[in-house]
Amino acid sequence: MKMIRCIPLQVILAGMSLFLKAQAPADSGLLTIDRIYHSSEFRSEYVPDIQWIDGGEAYIVSEPAENKPSWQNLVKVETKTQAKSMYIPAEKLIPPGDSTPLSVEEFTLSRDGSKVLIFTNTSRVWRINTRGDYWIYELASGHLNRLGSTFPPSSLMFAKFSDDTRFVAYVHDFNLYIENAKDGIVRQMTSDGTGKIINGTFDWVYEEEFSCRDGFRWSPTGKHIAYWHLDASSTGTFYMINNTDSIYSRIIPLQYPKVGQPPSACRVGVLNANDGKTDWIPVPGNETEYYIPRMQWISDNTLLIQQINRRQNDLKFYTYNVTTRELKQLYEERDNNWVDIDYPDITFSGIEMEDLIVVNDGQEVLRLSETGDWRHLIRINLVSGKVTDLTPGNYDVAYCYLANGKYAWFSASPMNSMQRYLYRVSLSGKGDTVRITPPAYAGINLYEMSPDGKYAIHTHTSLQSPSTTGLISVQDHQTIKVLAANTEYKQKINRLNKPAYSLFTVMTVDGIAVDGIMIQPPGFNPAKKYPVLFNVYGEPWGQEATDSWRRLWDMMLAQQGYIIIAMDNRGTPCLKGTDWRKCLYGKIGTINSRDQAMAAREVMKWSFIDSTRLAVWGWSGGGSMTLNLMFRYPGIYGTGMAVAAVSDLLTYDNIYTERYMGLPSENQEAYKEGSPVNFAKGLQGNLLIVHGTGDDNVHYQNTELVINELIRQNKTFTMMAYPNRSHSIYEGENTRRHLYTLLTNYLMEHCPPGGR
Repeated sequence: MKMIRCIPLQVILAGMSLFLKAQAPADSGLLTIDRIYHSSEFRSEYVPDIQWIDGGEAYIVSEPAENKPSWQNLVKVETKTQAKSMYIPAEKLIPPGDSTPLSVEEFTLSRDGSKVLIFTNTSRVWRINTRGDYWIYELASGHLNRLGSTFPPSSLMFAKFSDDTRFVAYVHDFNLYIENAKDGIVRQMTSDGTGKIINGTFDWVYEEEFSCRDGFRWSPTGKHIAYWHLDASSTGTFYMINNTDSIYSRIIPLQYPKVGQPPSACRVGVLNANDGKTDWIPVPGNETEYYIPRMQWISDNTLLIQQINRRQNDLKFYTYNVTTRELKQLYEERDNNWVDIDYPDITFSGIEMEDLIVVNDGQEVLRLSETGDWRHLIRINLVSGKVTDLTPGNYDVAYCYLANGKYAWFSASPMNSMQRYLYRVSLSGKGDTVRITPPAYAGINLYEMSPDGKYAIHTHTSLQSPSTTGLISVQDHQTIKVLAANTEYKQKINRLNKPAYSLFTVMTVDGIAVDGIMIQPPGFNPAKKYPVLFNVYGEPWGQEATDSWRRLWDMMLAQQGYIIIAMDNRGTPCLKGTDWRKCLYGKIGTINSRDQAMAAREVMKWSFIDSTRLAVWGWSGGGSMTLNLMFRYPGIYGTGMAVAAVSDLLTYDNIYTERYMGLPSENQEAYKEGSPVNFAKGLQGNLLIVHGTGDDNVHYQNTELVINELIRQNKTFTMMAYPNRSHSIYEGENTRRHLYTLLTNYLMEHCPPGGR
């Protein structure tokens, strides 16, 4: 049955205008959905992955073969001089019986430099490709062999050389294996792995919320392997459904601990690489009432273990002596709100689990700590537990890149939370902090430091400029080589009819200074009034208003006549002090949505803002924010577009939600007050709800819950389900183009563009 509705003439004309502009030639100066999401016109330059060697004096990089660009050579480059030499030619990576070389997706070198471990034929596990095939290439003999040759293709995870290069350990089907790198003899080291019992890797929620994927560590001499063992047998199963790949639906089970449910039982053990026996470390407490998010070797005999309680407000460091089996509590950090393991920031990818930086010959470690008014870089003595504050000023440290010899290098921005710069501080805790990033690089600066701290891969971007990546010498911040200038991309951008970009701050009625970025249409006329699209997120894992290059879709909408604004409320990871970030505890959905709404009211006072044409949109936490704003503040926002939103806080995972909201049994009213679904009756404007039915992160269940409530309240809305798409809604041909066409058309229909 087809439902037909009348479409206003002005909407038809607006749609025709958008269609005609979609056909505009590439040199017209106007962006279109097709130019952004269908063509490859605005493709950024690829930044090659490098493997530092010789402490940073050289590196290995993959480069296309001269006569066969689809083949990849591994090339050695002297960092200072950029002199190149062939490391492994592509033809050496052709497996026996094949005619083409391996596609090198990742590679690592053995400690002695005699072998290269190549990761290829990979497949996705949740968010990234961590399962695949591993091959060893021996530099001296040119011998190439596949690890785990009796196992099915693309089934090994996290293969790593022992430091003596004699063995490789890896995970297959939730069990640990050790393979002799010379003769290929494989030994199975654990046997209880089933999927519910997990060895050497993690369950969904550890990966999502603690960035835990690789779950084992060789000891420095290769005598032992420390590994995680999770028992997820009590974790509830959430079922997703695939309705499209067969005439009969297929159920997709997902281990997923909802908020209020206990974590997987976690313990850590030390496996003897010779006899395969495991000594379980006697970490205190009930295994289902704490997490062990980090573990690392400090020496061949000593492990450092980080344990945090379920509420995540009590972090403890333990050292464990493998020989004496003595477990000693070294350090404790408590907070009335929560304690972070990793600090969400622009500088932190959130993909890889990162060990603490070890300094002073293994006697001390560095940690970012937020026990006072600011987040500081501290040094912890591994014997006495003594703490030294290395950055005692009134500013936040965003991230610590490296500590080497006398210094530590970190990211901060004491004067403007929307920017990031590189600083250096003495490990002694004495002397001044020195800014390394020159003034010319205003904006966001990211670094990948060499082990010796002499060189770095530096990426710079700003609201005015797309990113540029170069290899620099750190001491003088001089560019040795430009790795990705994005010259062609920038030339194409400069040929467009560009909007104006600016940073601003508004003071709300509650006395909160809210930072924002604004994109104004080309040819902006302050005498006219323009519609606004607010782009929101608003939770602890994202900062929207940063001095960095924005998506082209924002520019396209500005060209159509919209002002685009993004602002950061309290609770977001701005460098504005501990109180700014942690006042959100127990109040997700309330404090953050009020800050956004009150800041929007200040924006409405600007003479060029049309307060009758205000729209808001967001994804994930931003989708939840959009629902909250549409339901709680209908007098401000006339149109909302919520993508992959959490509508009920009780449906999300336990680690994230309990960290910021406490246990639901202790804070039930706060969960109710923070959930958008409970305020659906307030909807007055136009609402589009978008969700992927295969979203393993924010389940499609959330959309059905809010739909049910909107129906109960007799509220009309529009929704779009993307079959089998995950949280990022990108799988399948034409998906992103379709999604942004949908969002654009909905916005233009319900919040018409242009100055008036």
